Amino acid sequence: MRGNLPKQTSMLALLSVESLVPQDHPIRPIKRLVDDILKALSPTFDQMYKTSGRPSVPPERLLKAMLLMAFFSIRSERLLCEQLQYNLLYRWFLDMDLTETPFDHSSFSKNRDRLLEHDVARKFFDQVVAAAGMRKLLSSEHFSVDGTLIEAWASAKSFRPKDEPPPDDTNGFGDFKGTTRTNDTHESTTDPEARLFRKGPGREARLSYMTHAMTENRNGLIVDLETTPATGTAEREAALKMLGRERAKRTGKRWRRLTVAGDKGFDTKDFVKRCRELRVTPHVAQNVHARRSSAIDRQVTRHPGYGKSLLARLLIEKVFGWMKTTGGFRKSRFVGLRRTSFAAEIVAAALNVLRIVRLSPV
Repeated sequence: MRGNLPKQTSMLALLSVESLVPQDHPIRPIKRLVDDILKALSPTFDQMYKTSGRPSVPPERLLKAMLLMAFFSIRSERLLCEQLQYNLLYRWFLDMDLTETPFDHSSFSKNRDRLLEHDVARKFFDQVVAAAGMRKLLSSEHFSVDGTLIEAWASAKSFRPKDEPPPDDTNGFGDFKGTTRTNDTHESTTDPEARLFRKGPGREARLSYMTHAMTENRNGLIVDLETTPATGTAEREAALKMLGRERAKRTGKRWRRLTVAGDKGFDTKDFVKRCRELRVTPHVAQNVHARRSSAIDRQVTRHPGYGKSLLARLLIEKVFGWMKTTGGFRKSRFVGLRRTSFAAEIVAAALNVLRIVRLSPV
């Protein structure tokens, strides 16, 4: 029998969003883990707001919304708020009922400064790492470091000489042929903290930042993160900074030497020397050619662990691949180093949450 289309849709429905999400949906354990981590941050959230006045959008909801953007590759905050009008899965994840009006996309901009002031993204990331440690998913001795370029939210046309006043019309500044542009003499009028950087010979130079990660070698989880201006030495400097923080956690405790794996860019005498001062064995790939010798000697390469570290290092490439594709962090959506670092920490935390749930269902 042929069914008939209803002439009028029902205006009443006794439903809850909870009942509409399948019990075996993979996002359920993710939500449980995220909610538990946010409970631990409740004292920080209490410090962010006054006790009187008009209620704001809960910071827990804003953070969970940013995680949704990474999980489902949502390209903008405006698009997320638009989908909250009809996507019941998103509403359930943000603890919104069917009758609640979604918040406006401007809520992110209005509250981001408050989140930055209290370093909420970093604290959330650290809590995610702590949750992985409680589940025995982290290696305490073997790590890998690497960095990747993140395109800045600024065009090449905005990269102008520092000593020139801003022009009334920038459309004529699109042809750079025959001119020399360097970070010493030029800067972006849109994002002065971004740096013009070329990834390699023959590659296009772009205004960029660099995000550096340190992963543990057991499951490839990110244990530390650093975002810096793009320079030729930023990878090694950030790696030493992250290793120093890891070393500081173990002060006063008996612990074995750490190992750190890296690509050929870390094979320098200064980096190897600084690692050994931190009691870290550098398991970095040897950069050997006709004009130079490697700073990694036979004393390091003869051990079987050296080869294993170089294989485990490949996990960090998957981390950057996910952050740039699914996480939508190939190009920053924000101006400035501080906001770009905030976004990097949220995307890295989102990836860690997915990996924790996959490795240890909660």
